[in-house]
Amino acid sequence: MDNLTILACCCASFAVILITYVIFDFFNYVSDVQRERFLDQATTELDDVLIMIPPGKVLDVSLALSALTSFISMLIFGYNTSDWTWGQMSMVGLGTLAFVFPAPRFYLRYLKKKRLRQFNEQLEDALTSMSSSLKAGFSINQAIEAIANENKRPISVEFRLLVQEMRLGVPMEDALNKMVVRMESADFELVASAIITARQTGGALTETLERLAGLIRERMRINLKLASITAQGKMQATIIGLMPFALLYFMNMTAPGMMAPFFEDIRGILLLVVSGILVIIGYLIIRKITTIDI
Repeated sequence: MDNLTILACCCASFAVILITYVIFDFFNYVSDVQRERFLDQATTELDDVLIMIPPGKVLDVSLALSALTSFISMLIFGYNTSDWTWGQMSMVGLGTLAFVFPAPRFYLRYLKKKRLRQFNEQLEDALTSMSSSLKAGFSINQAIEAIANENKRPISVEFRLLVQEMRLGVPMEDALNKMVVRMESADFELVASAIITARQTGGALTETLERLAGLIRERMRINLKLASITAQGKMQATIIGLMPFALLYFMNMTAPGMMAPFFEDIRGILLLVVSGILVIIGYLIIRKITTIDI
């Protein structure tokens, strides 16, 4: 081997090492950015439901749960399929991994929506109680403290935080605005605006709270009616979304030879990925159509 060949091999090796380093550095940067983004979003979601655990634990649970379920799904698939291939096994593992990893975050969002729904349901009674307290001669601060002292979660917890902020010297207007941002409730935003306006202009707050209680009651009635009307459409969206995946599983169980190209050929794998994305998009579109906000 002459010197020119040795030099070419050294240059090629150096180029490969440099490219590998750049690729690993890029993926390391992307993973750090995604990790920070995940932790920031998890922190916000934990604060929304008042769960006092480090956000890093949510990431650890997501990784552990997705890895465990992926391993179990591959074991089940391998046990039920006699002539499985590594392509099929990889698709099952990666699909389960992608499906389960965001599950803890989705659960936190579910808890937030559930908490918000309970808050809105309890807000009507709270407004009625505050109106009665104002009629009895109490101040607005005392009426708010009366709601905070009740043992009705989550509204008593939120009003207790409101009272604590005001006791620490935060003006009521700022404390109410912070509570509006924290709860993201359209109903309470109306209540906060009414209280702030009444304090600035001296309006009749008692009658305003009673009208708001009636408005919230009517909105809840309409929401329940819409939920019963759109329940069938949401169920159809769920069935339509799950049917292709169930059909893929049963066809692979009954005719693995016919389904093998979808797992072994790159074109088949791309078709499966595109089909899965289109099914998810269709499911989200149907859910969007059947979700009506008032």
